[in-house]
Amino acid sequence: MNAFNRHLKSACAVFAAALFLLPPSLGRADDSVTSAGDNRAAPLVSALADAPPDEARQIVRELELIWSSSGSSSMDLLLRKGRDALEREDFDEAVGHFSALIDHAPGFAEAWHMRAMAFFRLEEPGLAQADLEQALALNPLNFQAAYGLALVLEETGRIDAAFAGYTAVLDLYPAHEAAAEGRDRLVSRVSGSDI
Repeated sequence: MNAFNRHLKSACAVFAAALFLLPPSLGRADDSVTSAGDNRAAPLVSALADAPPDEARQIVRELELIWSSSGSSSMDLLLRKGRDALEREDFDEAVGHFSALIDHAPGFAEAWHMRAMAFFRLEEPGLAQADLEQALALNPLNFQAAYGLALVLEETGRIDAAFAGYTAVLDLYPAHEAAAEGRDRLVSRVSGSDI
């Protein structure tokens, strides 16, 4: 797949191709490793497909704990500071913390995911998309990053790719309400749709 990706001409094409490949690979409980080097996430993601909403929320909390653990207390502190800044809506400060975290731990997918959220709130969709693509390259199980990428694609008018993204998220996590809303919002706008 790396050779295929190198020959694609745009980031949008990379994402559109990845969306069609993600559902089977994301839903498989295999040896995929999270950014923290932990393969506890794959079976949890697989369990989301059939989990009732209350159980799904508990699984998502467990996944967030797994994905938020860098294995380093100082890196976890930077993540927490960045999240605190996001909560205060100090997006520039959040970008600073997440950028420092990425500088020190470039393989930590959650840092890329969180910085993308800050960029999105700063109305920098190109930067958000690039970070989400990196987060998904490092942790393809992260349906929250996939949802974020679908949202960025929708915001930038790439409706077909956004619809495919929301659908891919729902293939993994059918109870993801925001992805369902996104899919439903776009269903009548998808090219060639007779739905």
